[in-house]
Amino acid sequence: MGIQCQETPPPLQDLKVTIQNSSLVFPNHETAQRKSMFLSNIDQVLNFNVETVHFFASHEDFPPQTVAEKIKDALEKILVPYDFLAGRLKSNARTGRLEVDCNGAGAGFVVASSECTLDEIGDLVYPNAAFAKLVVNSSDHSLEKDGKLLCIIQVTSFKCGGFAMGISTSHATFDGISFKIFLQNLAALAGGKPLAVTPCNDRELLAARSPPRVTFPHPELVKLQTHLGQELNAPVFDDAQEALDFKIFRLTSGNFSDMKEKAKTSPSARVSGFNVVTAHIWRCKALSQSEAQDPDRVSTILYAVNIRPRLTPPLPESYAGNAVLTAYANATCKELREGPISKLVERVAEGSKRMTDEYARSAIDWGEIHKGFPHGDFLLSSWWKLGFDEVDYPWGCPRYSCPVVYHRKDIILLFPDIDDKNSVNVLVALPCKEMEKFESLFHKFLSA
Repeated sequence: MGIQCQETPPPLQDLKVTIQNSSLVFPNHETAQRKSMFLSNIDQVLNFNVETVHFFASHEDFPPQTVAEKIKDALEKILVPYDFLAGRLKSNARTGRLEVDCNGAGAGFVVASSECTLDEIGDLVYPNAAFAKLVVNSSDHSLEKDGKLLCIIQVTSFKCGGFAMGISTSHATFDGISFKIFLQNLAALAGGKPLAVTPCNDRELLAARSPPRVTFPHPELVKLQTHLGQELNAPVFDDAQEALDFKIFRLTSGNFSDMKEKAKTSPSARVSGFNVVTAHIWRCKALSQSEAQDPDRVSTILYAVNIRPRLTPPLPESYAGNAVLTAYANATCKELREGPISKLVERVAEGSKRMTDEYARSAIDWGEIHKGFPHGDFLLSSWWKLGFDEVDYPWGCPRYSCPVVYHRKDIILLFPDIDDKNSVNVLVALPCKEMEKFESLFHKFLSA
């Protein structure tokens, strides 16, 4: 089965969304005594919003108005175990660190309507800038009178009876894994059930050691001359203001089988789908750049690793903060161009294996001393197997779940396919000439 490169269809520019009502939602009963919640060094550098949209088909037993009432009720309930979501970020005057003031100031809830149908929006796989109208961003919201809201949910009904649930949360509150658990809990409460998973809110579990001990070099991190207590909203990478094309490349189950066979070093070797996809994308992205003419130039790819099971003792799976660190792999352009895919897959796998308990603790301690961000040529951000679209609400699972994305040439995104769970969509945004080169290499290396 061959690679499918999907041309960008003309997106629907205006979803004709009207905000009908917006309000603050508070915990439905008294939470624990007001407190400040510690944020780990991983949480500290993720002080920006993450916006996701979850699309649902119409359901005769759950019209959008009923769904909105149930989600609002569930939000009131969930703000008790997740009391920090009703709080506000603040800087600790003594330590200079960001923390959450669990003051019960409330989360946001918005009801909206669109004059479009879901079918008129088109293929939901294609990230559409108009999807931003389905999410209220806390940075420009009228409800924000006493600080930045950490969670806002918007329910938007479509003419067909379908609807979208748009959620904006501060990345300081969740990573992808803990956000899925939050969604599972929201779905359970919306159905009148108890929590699916009791969240672990103890961020001290990822506190730096005292004194901090940096026991490994960390070339994947770069120092910043910025104090953690300040607004660290700078991007991980330089964001050049230039015109970018974007395309989605669909890798099928057949592609995976072929790629894994090529990457095996022995007939019995096991190759992970993520590692082989990452190696393939790395090679195409690095060699599409003009700098690739230098065979000795070193390319660095970054990708996230869940450290919950890698720590000693392991973090609870229910840990409700950020428990991912950035792994990296290095190779010269000559190695990327001429080397077998098996070697690149090994480099990617080594990056993950490097993330032991001591390495993770060292990286956290590095952040305590230096403050900084991940650093590399580009980041591969995988939404592939987070499973947001597997969450079962009373009205069923989402037709599709996706982030509201903006196109950047230094971030490549992996999305699940809307029809085939064994396929993956690769979203690439590049200047025109680089895109042509990337596409050519994508085909070339797949068929080699």
